[in-house]
Amino acid sequence: MPVSRVVDVAPERVVKWAAGFASRHGSFDIEISDDAVVLRATDGAVASLAPPFPPVSIPDGVAPLVALAEHAAKPRRIGILLVRLGGYAVGVFDDGALVASKAGLRPVHGRSAAGGWSQQRFARRREGQARVALAAAADAASAILLPAKETLDALVSGGDRRAVGNVLADPRLAPLSEIVVSRVLDVPDPKAAVLRASHPSAVAIRATISEP
Repeated sequence: MPVSRVVDVAPERVVKWAAGFASRHGSFDIEISDDAVVLRATDGAVASLAPPFPPVSIPDGVAPLVALAEHAAKPRRIGILLVRLGGYAVGVFDDGALVASKAGLRPVHGRSAAGGWSQQRFARRREGQARVALAAAADAASAILLPAKETLDALVSGGDRRAVGNVLADPRLAPLSEIVVSRVLDVPDPKAAVLRASHPSAVAIRATISEP
């Protein structure tokens, strides 16, 4: 049964990474689509290389992996929004440099082991804390991202998918909906340091490898 794993590959390393894939699995054929370059090796292994900001075009005469690397490495101005219940971090990166940001914490208590009325009161309190936390994240996203919306090439999110979805559902952020990419970053509790460290993953080529 095939075993799958996912790794992020920096754009400048993708050609060397593909050479390593060939050394482990044999020569490969290349299939090209708008959203991936797929390597199919002679031993049955498959690597699907997804660009960070699809679609990617392959110009005539340019090797697909080189075109993929150049597409991923293209200078861009992107927003990154990281949200988990209890914390958020949002920033604008200009070709990798963080030029505007805001991060904050809003405590949301865990679930109570008590039952009956105590549990219901705790649940109502937790729901209220969650609403306050998500509202604070939406306020920060509006303050940082909306002034830059005309210059942003993409918006990348990360953290808890449900929390991110709730924040992006804020009507104020509707103008950003067309630039939100499908990739969601897996990050710990959002903090300023986590935000700064998230950019390489946001612009990496995501390789999904299935090995026999």
